[in-house]
Parts: sequence; structure tokens; C-alpha cells
Amino acid sequence: MRRIALAALLSCAAQAAAAADFPSRPVSLIVPNPPGGLVDTSARLAAEPLAAVLGSPVVVENKDGGSGNIAYQGVARAEPDGHTLLVSYSAYHVGNPNLTKNLRWDPVKDFEPVGLVSVSSNVIAVHPSTPGDDLQAFVAELKSKPGHYSYASQGVGSLSHIGTEIFAQQTGTRMLHVPYRGSGAAIQDVLAGNVQIFITTPPSVMGHVKNGKLKGLAVTSAQRHPMLPDVPTTAEAGLEGYQLEAWVALFAPAGTPKPVIDKLAASLEQALTRPETVERARAAGIEARFEGPQVLAERVRTELAYWGKTIQAANITVD
Repeated sequence: MRRIALAALLSCAAQAAAAADFPSRPVSLIVPNPPGGLVDTSARLAAEPLAAVLGSPVVVENKDGGSGNIAYQGVARAEPDGHTLLVSYSAYHVGNPNLTKNLRWDPVKDFEPVGLVSVSSNVIAVHPSTPGDDLQAFVAELKSKPGHYSYASQGVGSLSHIGTEIFAQQTGTRMLHVPYRGSGAAIQDVLAGNVQIFITTPPSVMGHVKNGKLKGLAVTSAQRHPMLPDVPTTAEAGLEGYQLEAWVALFAPAGTPKPVIDKLAASLEQALTRPETVERARAAGIEARFEGPQVLAERVRTELAYWGKTIQAANITVD
């Protein structure tokens, strides 16, 4: 028993020492998406104030591909010392495990929650050439021409993919899915009219809706978006019960010492609650919102079950 107690004390001492020395080099935020869009915007929103709080550089690294799986696998196998963190996208974290067989990472076992960074509603945006100036007229047009119109997504299994399929299920419509590698490539084809529909987070389309290059038919939240006050909610536009929220959070590799996680979580909370961070997030069309490790862990468990049922009900599969 004494040996066990001594080992436990030594382990605690080692972890405390690791936290005291952390960070000893730049912290890398690994983004599973290309530049632009909600996930990259959220990472860059957090990086600067987090660096200031930690007193160490925080570097954003985009490692997109494989519907996020390349980044997730890489972080899952990284040294668990807090210097490599995953900027996780909700659709990947709780969607991919329900979509992909033989996934090479586990959303619970391979990662330690650090904290929520941001949440965002979505915007139903369409090319101006698409008939219908409101959501009901647009749905009527879709119903009159099944399979005629196409929609963009940020990739198979992304929230824009899952969310648009749920929209199609609820409205009794059918569209052609065109997946892209992130928001940047998708939005270019939507702006060009090659693809007509994009249900995505505000950072990707907010400016284009404001300048008239896209039509914003509705936001998928209970309240109107503060940066798009003229765009109605889905309920106001006649589609009750259709809400879609995305989140972004930081995770460390499993096995990262708890004192390091605690230090990262406390630092992230300080970074996100700074008035200038809150305002920058609002201007970008997202909400900076911190949740600690335990609350985030519960969110993941709850949404894994919810999205599993949702994906099955919508008959979404990875092609």
C-alpha cells in the first residue's frame, strides 16, 4: 500500500511540475478545415488572447482533409503535454463517429476536453438567381423541381451536409449534394451560381448577404442574428422546429495531465471573456462562449447520441 501511495504522490508531483513548466514552447492549434469559415475564424479569434494569457506564442495550423479525420488522428497521436490542441468542429466530433466505419480516432477516449470556444447559428443562403424571395417561396420552387437545384457543403459529414439533408427531410424536397473541402471553395461556386444553395455559419456568407451577392432566407436559431437583423428566423419564415447550431471547442490528446488541462481551461476562459474578444466574435458573426471541461464532456456525450439518431433518421451515409 505504501508503494502505491508513494507512486500516486510522485505522479501528482510530476503532473504539478508539468503544469508549472507549461507552456515551455509554442502551443499549436490544429484546425481540421482550410482557412475561412467558422472553425478557422474561431481558432484565430482565440489564439491571440490565449497567447497573451499564457505568455507564450499560440500558432494556428490548418490541416484539412479526410472530412477532418487527418487532423483528429494527428492530435490523438500527439504528445499529451498540452502543446498540441485540436480545434474541434461539432459536426466532425459528433458526426464522423456516426458516419464512418472503422474510424481511427475515438471522440471520447482519444481526447481530453479543454473548453468550448464558440457557437454559431446557420444561414440559409441562396444565389440571387434562385426563384423565391422568402423561404416559403423557395421551398415551393424546390418541390416543383425535385433534384434540379444543388447545395454546397463543407464536406461529407459536415454540419452543412447533415443540416441540409435534415432541411430536405423536413420540407419534403430533394437537392443534389456537392461537397467541398471547406467553406472557401464552396462559397466561390455558390457566388458564381454553379451551386445554388448553402446552409452554413455566418462568417462564410454574412458579407455576401449584406451586399446582395447572396439572398439570406432565414437563420436557423430561435432569435435573429445581431449582424443580420433583416433576415428572419426559420420559425418566422414558416419552418417551425428547424434549428441548427454549430460549435467549436479545444481538445487535448488523451493522457494530458489534469493540471495542464486546468491551466489551459482557465486561460481560455480569460481569453474568451475579454471585452475585445467578445466584440471581435460578434463582428465575425459568431458568439464567443466558454464551457469548461466537464460541461464540454457532457455536451459531447449528449450530442453523440442525438446526432446518431438524427443521421440515421435522415438516412445520411458517407459515399
